[in-house]
Amino acid sequence: MPNGQWYPPEWPERIRALAAGELTPVSPRRAATVMLLRDGPDGPAVHMLRRRTSMAFAGGAYAYPGGGVDPRDDGRPIGWAGPSRDTWAGRLGVDAASAQAIVCAAVRETYEESGVLLAGESAETVVDDTTGDDWEADRAALVDRELSFADFLDRRGLVLRADLLGAWARWITPEFEPRRYDTWFFVAALPAGQRTRNASTEADRTVWIRPAEAMEGYDKGELLMMPPTVSTLRALQPYGSAAEALAGAADQDLAPVLAGARLEDGELVLSWPGHDEFTKRMAAPAPPSAHSTLPSPRRTGGPR
Repeated sequence: MPNGQWYPPEWPERIRALAAGELTPVSPRRAATVMLLRDGPDGPAVHMLRRRTSMAFAGGAYAYPGGGVDPRDDGRPIGWAGPSRDTWAGRLGVDAASAQAIVCAAVRETYEESGVLLAGESAETVVDDTTGDDWEADRAALVDRELSFADFLDRRGLVLRADLLGAWARWITPEFEPRRYDTWFFVAALPAGQRTRNASTEADRTVWIRPAEAMEGYDKGELLMMPPTVSTLRALQPYGSAAEALAGAADQDLAPVLAGARLEDGELVLSWPGHDEFTKRMAAPAPPSAHSTLPSPRRTGGPR
């Protein structure tokens, strides 16, 4: 039975074009996504969104809240609690300004897409309610980029709780994709008093699901997912609580994972280093005619 690995039909042609020097890779944009956990009687469950089937990229696939970095968050003074920017820089493999922007993106995107905010009035507190018209107005302004995250925190008198996040993995969109993302995956626990909701315009459903249950659905071909999502879910399975997963984040390997492709015995072989289960073998497409064109770029939303 085929599993639920999402696979776009235009990839073989784009891979052929890249190998032939007909396609120039674009630089990946920085992004962040968060595996939000809550404890249950059978262990932790993770909050996931199902991308609308109408989406050009990974329509119908399950993913986590996340998105691109806002450049306004690089180096700007911001209310901050927890490990320093330099500490995060060492963990994420970037400079301090970029580390701040990536952590901000993780917290901001989680708030924008699920209504959950990892921030508080002090280094020891977390907001317990983000509902109401005034909160929704600020959330919408963040989504529309009318309000920067720093200004949002200042307006609310809040500090970002960087200590509530753990860095988990890093995946980079393959070079043959028209829009690429360098995405850091984080883990966090649902703060007491807060609740999730589907606040994303890109999702038609949200679920709380145990990683093992999600993997069972994927292995049966019932749940559609991208390789980074599958890999991070499998890595979550051994942990018995959200706190255990957060503690285990320090041991996770953040070496970037980038898919590669090669021609082997007349087939294109697509593989992700260190993740053999995602290897795909495809018939190598014939060179295009003089009048053919590559598929046009699409909005991807990054690997989640």
